[in-house]
Amino acid sequence: MAETISAQQLMFNSFTPKVANRFIMSVGDIPSFICKKVTRPSVTFGDVVIDHINTKRKLQGKADWNDITIGLWDPIVPSGAQNVMEWVRRGYESATGTAGYPDFYKEDITFEVLGPQGDIRERWVVKGAFVSATDMGELDWANDQPLEINITVKYDYAVLEF
Repeated sequence: MAETISAQQLMFNSFTPKVANRFIMSVGDIPSFICKKVTRPSVTFGDVVIDHINTKRKLQGKADWNDITIGLWDPIVPSGAQNVMEWVRRGYESATGTAGYPDFYKEDITFEVLGPQGDIRERWVVKGAFVSATDMGELDWANDQPLEINITVKYDYAVLEF
């Protein structure tokens, strides 16, 4: 039997949406206040196809966690570029060509989405993150805007705690 919806349920219900500009990101030695923007974790599932006579059955396959992009301001002190390169060097030291152990370069990243009064309303913990690409920005004599750094991060998995 179909459920009946009352007029009260159809009317306006009070809600407060989360907004994109209220968040805190924490990762290693990178100061939280230089984080300008970040993409929240997302996942894509593969599929497993089972052939059965003249038909195919599909099952959910392995999870593939999509890369995260982090945008940082690059202040003079503390240097955002220096903090990012310290994380990069833990995985690969360009001066010597040596690679690091995962225990050295993998970090956990925490994203906290804040409510209107600064209370934490959502927390993501990204496990086993490492830098896969950096973009240190462009220097240009005709541009007086603050410098930005973009890094792409790969990771093992993410957990939405609440």
